[in-house]
Amino acid sequence: MSLAGEERKRKILEELEINGKVKVSKLAEKLNVSTETIRKYLDELAQEEKLKKVYGGAINLSFFQEEPSTSEREVINSEAKKRIGELAASLIHDNDVIAIDDGSTPLQLAKSLQKKKNLTIFTPSITALSVLIDLLQKNIFTGRIIILGGEINTTHHRVTGGFTLQMLDNLFVDKYFISADGLTLGEGVTSYDSSKGIVTKKLIEHSDKSILLVDQSKIGKRTHYKIADFKDINMVISNEDYPKDWENLLIENDVEWLVAKEQIE
Repeated sequence: MSLAGEERKRKILEELEINGKVKVSKLAEKLNVSTETIRKYLDELAQEEKLKKVYGGAINLSFFQEEPSTSEREVINSEAKKRIGELAASLIHDNDVIAIDDGSTPLQLAKSLQKKKNLTIFTPSITALSVLIDLLQKNIFTGRIIILGGEINTTHHRVTGGFTLQMLDNLFVDKYFISADGLTLGEGVTSYDSSKGIVTKKLIEHSDKSILLVDQSKIGKRTHYKIADFKDINMVISNEDYPKDWENLLIENDVEWLVAKEQIE
């Protein structure tokens, strides 16, 4: 498939992530292609198990209570996640002890640690571990990498379970960079997976500063397992500003909201 075709498929997945469903007619209009072309893209994405086709369009697989895989998450809103990761990395200082969550947005943070010195990095993410090892070997940053022990989730490339929690009992960090599947005014921070959520809760308790990294598709979306309330979070970094009716709650809980803006060339 051409580069333009792959870009259109990526935009279809982004629409699904934000709205939960898409219609052939509206996609054709938005992407300026024929409805037949859109149907072909939906067929291909369905074969790749990235969406479910329905009459007149498609729906997000999350409708079936499933968390997108690591590879799927990396496709969605990739440019926004890169900006969020870069802004988050700017908050890390030499000699910091940090924890980097699993997820596609924290992964962009891991890729943005240029010139940081003497870091100690804990992570439950196998994907982030691989990136960090490569950067450390290339002397992009200096320090130590410590993988959290536990059971490997092979679908989402992360470590969870009782052994992980035991390790966290005696572990404390300066900054914890958190991923989430949803963030709403009423329910706070949520995840698809309770086992991930339990590890996240523990790390929040053991960090001096908890920093949530979420692109706009997570804002206003609730998933299945509550990780934290707003009072548990010190900062949110997103590519969009918070909804206006959230302002009072953010002020009341002293939550700072940073926006990773798109650079204008």
